[in-house]
Amino acid sequence: MQRIDRIASTLKKLVHIPSPSGYTDEAIAFCKDFADSLRLTSHVTNKGSLLITVPGTDEKQHRLLTAHVDTLGAMVKEINADGTLSLAMIGGFRWNSVEGEYCTIHSKNKTYSGTILMHQTSVHVYRDAGEAKRDENNMEVRIDEQTHSGEETEALGIRVGDFVSFDPRFTRTSSGFIKSRHLDDKASVAILLELLRDLKETETQLPYTTHFLISNNEEIGYGGNSSIPAEVTEYLAVDMGAIGDGQATTEYDVSICVKDSSGPYHFALREKLAELSETNSLSYNLDIYPYYGSDASAAIRAGYDIRHGLVGPGIAASHAYERTHEQALTATYTLLNAYLKSSM
Repeated sequence: MQRIDRIASTLKKLVHIPSPSGYTDEAIAFCKDFADSLRLTSHVTNKGSLLITVPGTDEKQHRLLTAHVDTLGAMVKEINADGTLSLAMIGGFRWNSVEGEYCTIHSKNKTYSGTILMHQTSVHVYRDAGEAKRDENNMEVRIDEQTHSGEETEALGIRVGDFVSFDPRFTRTSSGFIKSRHLDDKASVAILLELLRDLKETETQLPYTTHFLISNNEEIGYGGNSSIPAEVTEYLAVDMGAIGDGQATTEYDVSICVKDSSGPYHFALREKLAELSETNSLSYNLDIYPYYGSDASAAIRAGYDIRHGLVGPGIAASHAYERTHEQALTATYTLLNAYLKSSM
């Protein structure tokens, strides 16, 4: 099996594990089992993230790479009188981006399927079906059970605070595109896991002890800002490259972020990443993400004295039904592999 096939296979498994922020135990367990299968040292932190350590020649200066396994999602805010559910967002998305999406309600003892819809969906009944605002007041979950009242829905065991995950609809096309929800940031997690597998299978000795942090709260702003070993001097977040008007990144690139809403990333580290990309003839772009934060910027805000960077595969339609290309995944993998073997 080729490397991109392994990355895509792991990615497909990951996106089918529900893991909205706050509900990530199963996804973290998947990554822990992967690390255990390679006989790598790892542990789950109190906050629920996973820290995997690969010993290197230099044990005084460490590196850390991180990607987050938590995703966008929702939580039951209210059980409505007609038996439908009102939602509260988890993470930053727009309601229109999940309108019509299938979902799963994770109750205490059972899961239920449903669909996220506008209350005023039927054009045969509601004159304002097209104009009504897509917001928390009008969006609801239609549960796939015979329930017609709040009491009947509660009798199913559904409660306020139950998590709601969105169906990924993973598709890999013959032209090399991968379409799915939650490519942010499970595409990067799949790349990091493949790096770990390659390091183990080739018995590569890294120049510096390196930690791989699979964080679990990035979408709500405080992933990757704790459990960072004191020896870490370079911290590289691996997260999606944003695509849109005014952006340089495409679905075929590894994107190197020079600045996001938190401010500029470390200049020397970003220049090194660009140099490694050129040396390895990679398709890459330097870019600014105007409405973006990362695990690395969260670590800086937490007060860590580190050189911080941010790279990742270009992903279109972020926080909606996303798409990337195998070329971007391969370029990101190649850059990270070169970075891990380079000197500080």
